[in-house]
Amino acid sequence: MPYALAIHGGAGLIRRDALTPEREAACSVVLHAALDAGEAILAAGGPSLEAVQAAVLVLEDSPLFNAGRGAVLTGAETVEHDAAVMCGRRRAAGAVTGSTRIRNPILAARHVLEHTRHVLLCGPGADTLASEAGLAMVEPSWFVTPERVEQVRRAVREDRFGLDHDSGADDAYGTVGAVACDSAGHLAAATSTGGMVNQRPGRVGDTPLIGAGTWAWDATCAVSGTGHGELFVHRHVGARISDWMDIGGLDLTTACDRVIAELPAEAGGVVAVDRHGNIAMPFSSAGMFRGAVSASGRTVAIW
Repeated sequence: MPYALAIHGGAGLIRRDALTPEREAACSVVLHAALDAGEAILAAGGPSLEAVQAAVLVLEDSPLFNAGRGAVLTGAETVEHDAAVMCGRRRAAGAVTGSTRIRNPILAARHVLEHTRHVLLCGPGADTLASEAGLAMVEPSWFVTPERVEQVRRAVREDRFGLDHDSGADDAYGTVGAVACDSAGHLAAATSTGGMVNQRPGRVGDTPLIGAGTWAWDATCAVSGTGHGELFVHRHVGARISDWMDIGGLDLTTACDRVIAELPAEAGGVVAVDRHGNIAMPFSSAGMFRGAVSASGRTVAIW
């Protein structure tokens, strides 16, 4: 059967007049590179879990998006990363939250899935596991970029907490994620983020909470969300989409549209794929960095 891959680079108040042509082009290049990395695995008959990991690695390594290097900063000007992966064939997941030294948190989440009896590890425990596993570790300062420092200081002055896209500034970043269906019909999801601008240290969003921002089950769909994490946690967005398909008998697009419509305006969006390779990428915010590739072709878009 044909493969399918969809990715996102965050959702929010992405104003056309605030996104320069140069920054838009740069973001497009990275999104295409992420699609290339995932598609190369799927086109060779590889598994969906490897494909979503490969796509997210590209996005984590780009300072243009809110994951890995260039992630948003907490109110204390520190970086706290969250990441999760889920295998739809096994309906099993791994995640980390509050990591500060793991260069690629998505690899740590994959290690939790494959090599521990746990689902979610936090803070120093996640960093220690990654170090013991031989994953690349860096000093926390390595993740910090000047743009992010300026951004969080602006948010502190304005007593504002929210998505990095909501500031109306010239930055263009966002939580990253990928979902895929491989040629065997197996699904997988991966999501990685630095959280929300000016969040309290220790805050945990939807990304590492399985069923909220990350979900995959071969019987229904794979979902990766981006937006106001608290809303995605309250509504259990990923699992709710899956439930509408499993119990309600809805198709992927209808299920995604219904759940996103239930969220408050500007909440965010999802990328999702089902076992037949159908793709849905709905969002309620002004924009969402996104891309997809399948037998129907390739697309990269923002608005």
